[in-house]
Amino acid sequence: MRNMHANPAAPRQKKKSIFVNRKKSEPSLKALILAAGLGTRLMPLTADIPKALVSINGITFLELAIRKIAGEGFSDIIVNVHHHAGLVMEFLNQHHFPGVNISISDESSKLLDTGGAILKARWFLDGKEPFLVHNVDVISDLNLKALLSEHALRGGLATLSVTDRQTRRYFLFDDTLKLTGWTDSSSGEIRWAGDPLLKAHPLAFNGIHMINPEIFRLMDEEGRFSIIDTYLRIAGKSAIYGYLQPGQTWFDLGKPDQLEVVSRFLSNHPEYIT
Repeated sequence: MRNMHANPAAPRQKKKSIFVNRKKSEPSLKALILAAGLGTRLMPLTADIPKALVSINGITFLELAIRKIAGEGFSDIIVNVHHHAGLVMEFLNQHHFPGVNISISDESSKLLDTGGAILKARWFLDGKEPFLVHNVDVISDLNLKALLSEHALRGGLATLSVTDRQTRRYFLFDDTLKLTGWTDSSSGEIRWAGDPLLKAHPLAFNGIHMINPEIFRLMDEEGRFSIIDTYLRIAGKSAIYGYLQPGQTWFDLGKPDQLEVVSRFLSNHPEYIT
């Protein structure tokens, strides 16, 4: 294996690339790319390949995620795999990402959901520094270093990248952007982390979060579970915050209707992937 370990008159101002090159003097940070999902929303594209290897304009979701994350200093990366796991591992064996160390968290035998995936990768993620968790089916120009800085400034257990947009499920926050609950707007279900609020602010999760390793000491869930369950259980005692970056570009690649939209966007904005 190479870098993979198992277990346009006047010049127009160029749009900043989503891949921000870090300074060599900056320390390496750890990240988990959640890539094990079945990709059911993308069927039949994912019948024979994993979601992580679906391509847009010739670049796989996984490569987009690795380049984005590594470009902002998170060069120690672990990727969880399940659906067509062997194809993901083969892809990583055949593609070299300079300066990036990539490990695998193999969930071939059992898909563990987000919380279970984080827990299984504890051997890699645990330590003294916060780590990044990033969905493989998300592309954005969100500043991950700014997320890290906000996380350090607020001092919470976790910091969730959120956006004020329409969706089905929302995290709920108080006026300080401290997590207070979660809701499914289609069913009306509300889950509170502690006492209910008369006025909570619903914000959509971007599938990107920064987490302190201390979370491992607070997890009592086992096997397959969502990290949302853990967040809601502990948010009443351990502060978890939301972080807004207004005006930034964000796409959910897991929705079939978004693939053509993103493809056109990237064709019109090649600087985003160069």
